[in-house]
Amino acid sequence: MVPVKHIENLATDDALLKQYQSTADQQSLAILYLRYTDLVYGTCMKYLKDAEASKDAVMNIYQELMNKLQTHTVDNFKSWLYVVAKNHCLMQLRKEKKTITIEFQPVHMQSEDFTHLDTVLEKEKDLQRLERCIEGLHEEQNRVIKMFYLESKCYNEITSITGIEWNRVRSLIQNGRRNLKTCMDKHD
Repeated sequence: MVPVKHIENLATDDALLKQYQSTADQQSLAILYLRYTDLVYGTCMKYLKDAEASKDAVMNIYQELMNKLQTHTVDNFKSWLYVVAKNHCLMQLRKEKKTITIEFQPVHMQSEDFTHLDTVLEKEKDLQRLERCIEGLHEEQNRVIKMFYLESKCYNEITSITGIEWNRVRSLIQNGRRNLKTCMDKHD
């Protein structure tokens, strides 16, 4: 009687491939892949030129095969696997090329220049001034301006909420905007 291990070794690539594709039996795929791991590793070394990266690629390619073999028709597993390995390596190299490495330069770490804080403080003062100017508008304008700009309500929504007719809402917003500009310019 021939041991099971020897029977598996006698199975053809096509038989193992068909068995995996029909049953998703990972043992069939593992046996098939183990036959060609040297080919895959050699291909990866050729392109990646790094032993550790090539070992990782061999494992990643096996993971790819589990998915790809469910959807691809493969006539010659060995040559198809070589192309998959080559493409995997080329994609790895392409990813690395897109990764930009910048040399660390301590002079860029922290600057004694705090001018960016001036801009932040200036914006904060502008916002405070704008809040004071909005509060300085008469009550109806104040309410409509807040609804339009701060709550993003449209003219129709403001009309529905306040009961003020549409043309009056439009007028309040236009006049309120002009009054805000005048107030901001005056306090500048």
